[in-house]
Amino acid sequence: QVQLVESGGGLVQSGGSLRLSCAASGSSFSINAIGWYRQAPGKQRELVATISNRGTINYADAVKGRFTISSDNTKNTADLQMNDLKPEDTAVYYCNADVNVYSEIGPVLGAQSWGQGTQVTVSS
Repeated sequence: QVQLVESGGGLVQSGGSLRLSCAASGSSFSINAIGWYRQAPGKQRELVATISNRGTINYADAVKGRFTISSDNTKNTADLQMNDLKPEDTAVYYCNADVNVYSEIGPVLGAQSWGQGTQVTVSS
């Protein structure tokens, strides 16, 4: 099992900044990719940004130029720097990791782990 813990959400005014952090923990695992999704009230969960263990980055069009994702493979952490926040960025943000888990019965490749979510609220 891989656990993801997010931190850094909160309330900010339009145009402000927030930084989200995600830390992965567990035994005998490796991360293929890690990233952030968000879900606003009444809407489906959507991708925000992901980064692979090779450094390949993918951003949603809505956040390009404003958000920056980074990761530390040695610490199994990922951060999302969010600048120029807008009211439409208001959502619960979830950390997601695509992981390989190694156990005595064999590896599980490409398992999905999710954090519990952190609320980001942007006031106008």
